[in-house]
Amino acid sequence: MKLLDFLMTEQKEEEKPLTVSELNQKVKQYLESDFSNVCVEGEIVGFSKARSGHWYFSLHDENSQIKAVCYAHNNCRIRFQPCDGLKVRVRGKLTVYLPKGEYQIIVESLLPVGEGALKVAFEQIKSKLEAEGLFDESLKRPLPMLPRRVGIVTSPDGAAFFDILNVLTRRTKTVHITLIPARVQGENAGEEIVRAIKMANLHNLICDQDEEIDVLIVGRGGGAPEDLWAFNEEEVARAIRASQIPVISAVGHEIDFTIADYVADCRAPTPSAAAEIVAEAEENIKKHIRNLEDRLAKEMKLLIEKRKYNLREIVSSFASSGLLKNLDESKAKIEFARERLFQQVHSRLKLEKEKIMFLDRKLSLCSPLRRFSDDKSRLKLIESRLISAMVALKNRAESNLKAKVSVLNAVSPLSILDRGFAIVENKTGKIITDSKQVSLNEELSIKLAQGKLRVLVLDVKE
Repeated sequence: MKLLDFLMTEQKEEEKPLTVSELNQKVKQYLESDFSNVCVEGEIVGFSKARSGHWYFSLHDENSQIKAVCYAHNNCRIRFQPCDGLKVRVRGKLTVYLPKGEYQIIVESLLPVGEGALKVAFEQIKSKLEAEGLFDESLKRPLPMLPRRVGIVTSPDGAAFFDILNVLTRRTKTVHITLIPARVQGENAGEEIVRAIKMANLHNLICDQDEEIDVLIVGRGGGAPEDLWAFNEEEVARAIRASQIPVISAVGHEIDFTIADYVADCRAPTPSAAAEIVAEAEENIKKHIRNLEDRLAKEMKLLIEKRKYNLREIVSSFASSGLLKNLDESKAKIEFARERLFQQVHSRLKLEKEKIMFLDRKLSLCSPLRRFSDDKSRLKLIESRLISAMVALKNRAESNLKAKVSVLNAVSPLSILDRGFAIVENKTGKIITDSKQVSLNEELSIKLAQGKLRVLVLDVKE
C-alpha cells in the first residue's frame, strides 16, 4: 500500500481530522514497518558529534539528501571517524522525528565507499593501532621451523583456499591442513574472521598435542578495496595480535596492503606465497640434505681414488726394490713352518688323546657309579632276606599270641559264665561267695554270660 492510499483510507475511516502528532505518528509507524532494513550510499555532510556520543549528519547525492543519526551504542562498533565529504554505505531503518516531523535514517552500521573514503578510514585505523604499539616488531613471533599442522582462515569456496591447498600438497609431505571457514567480504565478515581465529586458539587448548595448529594463514584472494575491507577492521587486527598461534597475513595481491598485514607476525603477498613460506623450511631442509649427500658422495669418491693411487705407488715401490721377491721367500718359509708346526701339534694331540682314553678305561673300573650298582644289588638281596625274616617272626608271634589267648580264655571267669555259671554281687559290687553274706530282702545283682539280673532275697539257707 502506498503512503497516500494509507492516509486516504485512514481519513475515510475517521470522520474527524488528524492532529499533526497523530499524522506524524502514523507516518512513523508506516515507515518503520516498511523500511525497517535499508541500505543507502551517499556523501556525509554536516557531521557533528554530541556530548552524549551520538553522531548526527546528513547523506546526500547530486539531487537529494536525508538526515541520519547513529547512536552511541551503535557507533562504538564503527572503527573509523566519519567526516564531511566521506562517501559511505549505511544500513539502518527509517523513522520520523516526531517533534519536527522530519523523517531520518537510524544508522546501525557504516562502511566507507570508494578509494578516497576507504583510504581515510584505513589511515585512521592504522594510526590508532600504530600509536598503541600493535605493529611493533618486538611483538612479532617467529614462525615454527617445521609446522606439522597449518590452520587456514578463509572462505571454503574461494580460490585462495585451493591455491594454498595445492602448494602445500605439492611442496610438503608432513604438513596437515585444518580449514576454519569464515566469510571474507561483506557485512559481518570481520566478525566471522575474529571468531575463526579465536576458534583456532581454543582448539589448541583442548586438543591433543599432535593435533595442535602450529601456524595460521588468514587471508583471501584479490578484489576491490571494498572487498578486502574486512581485513582492515580493528577487531580483526586485535584478534590477530592476541592469537597465541603465529599468524601469516595473505590478503589479495602483492600491491594490496591491509591492517592485517601490519599486525600479523608475517605478511605474504598472496595466499600461494603464504603456503610457500610454510613449505619453505621443509624444502630447504630437503635441499640441504641433498647437498650434503652430493658432497659426501664426491668426497668419498675422491678419497677412494686417492687411496687407490697410494696403493699403486706402494706396489710399484715394492716391485722396483726387490721387496716382492723377499716377500715371496718369507711367505714360503712361513708356510713351511706352519705345516711343520701343524704336524707336530697333530702328533702331540693324538698321543695325549690315547693317554686320556687309557685313563678313562682305568677310571671306569673304579668308578663310584659301578660300585653304587653293586651295592644296590647287595642291598636288594639283604632287603629281601630281611622281609622274609620279619614275616617269619610275625607268624611266630601270632602263633604265640593265639596260644596265650586260649590259655587266658580257659581261666577267664567270663568263660565260666559261658558254661552256665553266674556271678552274684551286692549293691556295693562285692562278689557273694557265701549265703551268710546276704540277708533277707536284700537286692543282689546276678551277672550272666549275656546281661544282668536284679533279684530280691526271699530265703537264706546255709
